[in-house]
Amino acid sequence: MKSPQQKNLAILGSTGSIGTQALDVVRAHKEHFEVEVLTAGNNADLLIQQAVEFKPNVVVIGNEDRYDQVFQALDPHGIKVYSGDDAITSVMEMDTIDLVLTALVGYCGLKPTIKAVETGKNIALANKETLVVAGELITRLAREKGVNIYPVDSEHSAIFQCMVGEFHNPIEKIILTASGGPFRGKNREDLAQVTKAQALKHPNWDMGAKITIDSASLMNKGLEVIEAKWLFGLEADRIEVVVHPQSIIHSMVQFEDGSIKAQMGLPDMKLPIQYALTYPERYASDFPRFDFSKYPALTFEQPDTKTFRNLALAFNALREGGNIPCVLNAANEVVVAAFLEDRVGFLEMSDVVEHCMAKIAFIKEPSYEDYVNTDKETRIKALEFIK
Repeated sequence: MKSPQQKNLAILGSTGSIGTQALDVVRAHKEHFEVEVLTAGNNADLLIQQAVEFKPNVVVIGNEDRYDQVFQALDPHGIKVYSGDDAITSVMEMDTIDLVLTALVGYCGLKPTIKAVETGKNIALANKETLVVAGELITRLAREKGVNIYPVDSEHSAIFQCMVGEFHNPIEKIILTASGGPFRGKNREDLAQVTKAQALKHPNWDMGAKITIDSASLMNKGLEVIEAKWLFGLEADRIEVVVHPQSIIHSMVQFEDGSIKAQMGLPDMKLPIQYALTYPERYASDFPRFDFSKYPALTFEQPDTKTFRNLALAFNALREGGNIPCVLNAANEVVVAAFLEDRVGFLEMSDVVEHCMAKIAFIKEPSYEDYVNTDKETRIKALEFIK
């Protein structure tokens, strides 16, 4: 029996970077949370460990070949076990879930998030691709169902935190900060020989492989720009990106009177995760504290969109609208996977994305089926271009 102060959580992608850090937050605040559902794609061993510790009602392993392993380990504990992507979506109908943390990586987060919103679950959103691909659909559903979407990305969490108490005041613009990644200041000649090992060494953040590559190419910031449009109802000309190498100011909001509010802190994803899970409360934490004496200078510069073309491509996709952001996302997922397999160069990733944006048919007001078909067609086109 949960107390009135407890939230029942479903964590989609519990074995990834965001999911494991979310469970650290739960571990530190056991009196406030119950874990109802855990899902993972392939990491059966870690999923089993998590389930034995947190004792959820249900776990889902996406890879159906791992079902027997997970079932045999967890059946003695009375934990229900399902497998397959459809099962991840189906369990979102459970009426015992209060809040869904979508920490899946990429397009695969779209379908279960839609189901969670349709069934009235509040969302803590770490899967930015959901809003990039189908922002109009998701935000419309959320309004219809009275669902709140709490951002987990550090930048969008920062904006959300700056807006608390200001929701009645119009925003002039938001300013998303970017670290610049491991290749800040490099030119195209420097980047032509970049290896995946170099791209995976982010200077400030500890993240999964896909988002780390996106950060190195500035595509992550581009996806965040599109996500920000839907989270905060802003057009492209009211969203600005500045490079802030220290990653201390996580983002800013400028109001109509010219005042700017910023949210600051050390680069640690546990803070925005905890804020999304506990909102509107702030729970005590033992997270490291910022020390001004260790950061005598905070600097800012304009992003180099000629060298790092992905950010410009994302702004173009946002302005075009329709299914083009879906094209951008699908092509990027393909090229990042190819880059991690040494099948495409760092600079060539942008070429493939741009090619797909030009070749896939534009749909002004896409349905869910249009998003599915656009995603499929783009992946085929991207793979053909890589070959």
